[in-house]
Amino acid sequence: MTTDFQQSRVALGARLRELRGLVSGREFAARLGWTQSKVSKLETGRQTATVTDVRAWAEAAGHPEAAGELAARVQGLESRVRSWRRQLTAGHRPVQDALTVEYERSTHLRAWEGAMVVGILQTADYARAVFTRYSDLHQSVRDTDDAVRARLHRQALLYEPGRTFDIVLWEAALHAAVCPPPVLAAQLDRLIGVIGLDTVRLGIVPLGAPLALPPAGGFWAYDERLVIVEDWHAELWLDDADSIGLYGRIWERLQQAAVYGASAHRLIARARARAALATA
Repeated sequence: MTTDFQQSRVALGARLRELRGLVSGREFAARLGWTQSKVSKLETGRQTATVTDVRAWAEAAGHPEAAGELAARVQGLESRVRSWRRQLTAGHRPVQDALTVEYERSTHLRAWEGAMVVGILQTADYARAVFTRYSDLHQSVRDTDDAVRARLHRQALLYEPGRTFDIVLWEAALHAAVCPPPVLAAQLDRLIGVIGLDTVRLGIVPLGAPLALPPAGGFWAYDERLVIVEDWHAELWLDDADSIGLYGRIWERLQQAAVYGASAHRLIARARARAALATA
C-alpha cells in the first residue's frame, strides 16, 4: 500500500470524524447498524471506506450535503488502488478490457515479471490456468473463457508497427508450475517464437545473475504516463511523476541483468526441456 494512499485514507477518516461531531462512536455505530470497531477503523484510516459507507455516514451524521464530497474522495482512492475484490465483481473480462484500453493508448510498454509469463505473451491454455487459479483465490465470478478471449484479442497489438514491448522476465517465471507440464511446454515454445518479433524485446534475467534490486512484484509501465503494479489484494494505478520515475529506475536496474537473443533462447529452451521431462 502506498504512503500517499494511506495518507489520503487517514485524511478521509479525519473528515468522517469531524462530521460525526459530538455523537459517541458507540451511538453512531448503532445508528448505522455497524460495529463500533468499523467506525473506529474508518476514522483512523485502518479500513478503506466504500462509496456506500460514506453516503450512509453523511446521512447518519446529519450532513447529507457532504455525501458528494466524501464519495469523490473515495473514488479518488479507488482510481489509484483498485482492489481485486471490487474489480472482480463481474469477473476477469472487464478487467482485461480496461487494460486493453491502456495498451492501445501506449507506444512504448515496459514490463517486469518474476512470477509467471506476462499476459500479453500467454497461450490460451496457460492464461486459462492462471485465470482459474485467481478466480479460486478471490472467489470471484468464473468467466474464464471470456477473459482468455479478451487477453488473446489484445495480443494482436504485438504485430502492429509503431508499438514496442520491452519485457523482462526472471528465469524463475519460466519454471513456475502454474499449469500442467504440457501447457507450460507449449507456453515456452510460444516465448521462443516471440524472440524474433520486431515489436518485442524479450529479456530473461538468469537465476544466478547479480541483481541491483530484489526481484519483487511485477508491473507494467505505459509510456511515461502510467504504471500498473499488481499485488495480491489490488492493482496500483500510479500516474504521478515521482512514482513513474521510480518504476522507470527499477525497470532499468532489473533489465541490466537480463540476457537477450540467443542467450535468452537457451534459457527458455532449458526450461522447455525440463517441462518436457515432467510431461513424459
